[in-house]
Amino acid sequence: MRTGLTKKEKTTAIYFDEYGSMIEVQTHNTDLKKRLTAFAKEHPQCCRQIDDNEQGGLTFEIEKGRLSFRLTAPYSEERRQAASEWAKKNGIGTL
Repeated sequence: MRTGLTKKEKTTAIYFDEYGSMIEVQTHNTDLKKRLTAFAKEHPQCCRQIDDNEQGGLTFEIEKGRLSFRLTAPYSEERRQAASEWAKKNGIGTL
Protein backbone atom coordinates (compact mmCIF):
# COMPACT_ATOMS: atom_id res chain seq x y z
CA MET A 1 0.00 0.00 0.00
CA ARG A 2 1.37 3.39 -1.02
CA THR A 3 1.43 6.18 1.51
CA GLY A 4 2.43 9.80 1.07
CA LEU A 5 2.83 11.75 -2.15
CA THR A 6 4.85 11.03 -5.27
CA LYS A 7 7.52 13.50 -6.34
CA LYS A 8 5.19 14.71 -9.09
CA GLU A 9 2.54 15.50 -6.48
CA LYS A 10 5.00 17.47 -4.31
CA THR A 11 4.49 20.88 -5.85
CA THR A 12 5.14 24.52 -5.06
CA ALA A 13 2.41 27.03 -5.87
CA ILE A 14 2.64 30.80 -5.51
CA TYR A 15 -0.58 32.83 -5.49
CA PHE A 16 -0.99 36.59 -5.61
CA ASP A 17 -3.10 39.18 -7.32
CA GLU A 18 -2.53 42.78 -8.32
CA TYR A 19 -4.85 44.07 -5.60
CA GLY A 20 -3.75 42.41 -2.37
CA SER A 21 -0.60 43.04 -0.38
CA MET A 22 0.18 39.39 0.42
CA ILE A 23 1.54 36.39 -1.47
CA GLU A 24 0.58 32.82 -0.56
CA VAL A 25 3.23 30.14 -1.03
CA GLN A 26 2.26 26.46 -0.78
CA THR A 27 5.28 24.17 -0.98
CA HIS A 28 6.63 20.68 -0.38
CA ASN A 29 10.18 21.79 -1.25
CA THR A 30 12.33 21.13 1.81
CA ASP A 31 14.82 23.95 1.22
CA LEU A 32 12.08 26.50 0.57
CA LYS A 33 10.12 25.35 3.65
CA LYS A 34 13.25 25.79 5.81
CA ARG A 35 13.97 29.23 4.35
CA LEU A 36 10.39 30.45 4.77
CA THR A 37 10.15 29.02 8.30
CA ALA A 38 13.37 30.80 9.31
CA PHE A 39 12.22 34.03 7.63
CA ALA A 40 8.83 33.85 9.39
CA LYS A 41 10.56 33.30 12.73
CA GLU A 42 12.90 36.24 12.19
CA HIS A 43 10.32 38.57 10.60
CA PRO A 44 6.85 37.64 11.89
CA GLN A 45 5.49 41.03 10.81
CA CYS A 46 6.22 40.13 7.16
CA CYS A 47 5.70 36.38 6.94
CA ARG A 48 3.81 33.64 8.76
CA GLN A 49 2.96 29.99 8.30
CA ILE A 50 -0.78 29.63 7.81
CA ASP A 51 -1.22 25.91 7.10
CA ASP A 52 0.37 22.46 7.37
CA ASN A 53 -1.31 19.88 5.13
CA GLU A 54 0.04 16.95 7.22
CA GLN A 55 1.56 15.44 4.05
CA GLY A 56 4.78 17.42 4.09
CA GLY A 57 3.42 20.63 2.62
CA LEU A 58 3.41 24.01 4.32
CA THR A 59 1.64 27.22 3.34
CA PHE A 60 3.01 30.65 4.13
CA GLU A 61 1.66 34.15 3.75
CA ILE A 62 4.34 36.72 2.93
CA GLU A 63 4.22 40.44 2.11
CA LYS A 64 4.63 41.40 -1.50
CA GLY A 65 8.09 42.78 -2.04
CA ARG A 66 9.66 40.16 0.26
CA LEU A 67 9.69 37.40 -2.36
CA SER A 68 11.51 37.71 -5.66
CA PHE A 69 12.04 35.68 -8.81
CA ARG A 70 15.31 35.64 -10.67
CA LEU A 71 15.50 34.75 -14.33
CA THR A 72 18.91 33.69 -15.60
CA ALA A 73 19.87 33.65 -19.25
CA PRO A 74 21.77 30.62 -20.56
CA TYR A 75 25.56 30.89 -20.54
CA SER A 76 27.26 31.61 -23.85
CA GLU A 77 29.63 28.91 -25.09
CA GLU A 78 32.57 31.20 -24.25
CA ARG A 79 31.39 31.73 -20.69
CA ARG A 80 30.71 28.01 -20.24
CA GLN A 81 34.23 27.18 -21.50
CA ALA A 82 35.84 29.81 -19.23
CA ALA A 83 33.93 28.46 -16.20
CA SER A 84 35.00 24.90 -17.07
CA GLU A 85 38.64 25.91 -17.36
CA TRP A 86 38.50 27.84 -14.08
CA ALA A 87 36.93 24.84 -12.31
CA LYS A 88 39.58 22.47 -13.67
CA LYS A 89 42.37 24.87 -12.66
CA ASN A 90 40.96 25.17 -9.13
CA GLY A 91 40.24 21.44 -8.68
CA ILE A 92 36.45 21.84 -8.55
CA GLY A 93 34.39 18.95 -9.80
CA THR A 94 37.17 16.39 -9.54
CA LEU A 95 37.50 13.62 -7.00
